[in-house]
Amino acid sequence: MRVLTYNVRGLRDDPRAVARVITACRPDVVCLQEAPRLAGWRAGRRALARATGLVPAVNARVGGTAVFVRPGLVVLRAEHRVLRRYPWLHTRAVAIAVLADGRHRLTVASLHLDLHAGARLRHMAQVEPHLRRLARRYGAPLVVAGDCNEGPGAPARRLLGLFLDDAAELAPWGEAATFTARRPRHRIDVVFADPGVAVVRAGVPTALVPSGALVAASDHRPVLAELTLPRWAGPRAADTP
Repeated sequence: MRVLTYNVRGLRDDPRAVARVITACRPDVVCLQEAPRLAGWRAGRRALARATGLVPAVNARVGGTAVFVRPGLVVLRAEHRVLRRYPWLHTRAVAIAVLADGRHRLTVASLHLDLHAGARLRHMAQVEPHLRRLARRYGAPLVVAGDCNEGPGAPARRLLGLFLDDAAELAPWGEAATFTARRPRHRIDVVFADPGVAVVRAGVPTALVPSGALVAASDHRPVLAELTLPRWAGPRAADTP
């Protein structure tokens, strides 16, 4: 399973370059941050889906997070959860999809944490128990991907690291830094994977995407993680809606 996380800056730079970057990565799942959310947001997202051949699985406006998937993946559950609001900060939300592909399942969440450190940690603490419950209920290992707005070792990422692995630390590939695209120095865009998922490789896919397209597309660079999922064991007696 190829999971891509990408902050596309509202498609305000070069939408065609964004589509080229995504297509070159051949993802099964794309976790978007700063997907268009202002006037004309539906048209912008539809155009991106058409250009990449992907299907929106979670596509609400508020918060700018979305999950797109390749055709053929079955969406067992789709959620868009608005996180605790702070009057002086942007509204944040998490897009969650439970996906199935034959004998494999995956719970994936697209996050865009705040610039404010306290809000980042509180939002992560708010959403983490729900994600874990959902993954257990569906027997679908969890992947959380997105723009953390903080580097390795910071509090919200430490909280995620208590139960998920940083894919690029386990199996680094390509380049590490994701921000800015023009002068990459910070690794703030991350894919975290359940320990039951084998990480084949993860990082900024510079071998797949020309640097010019990465710079033209957005102020962030994407992270691509190639994952091997465990086989789904089937429903358990304790699993209830």
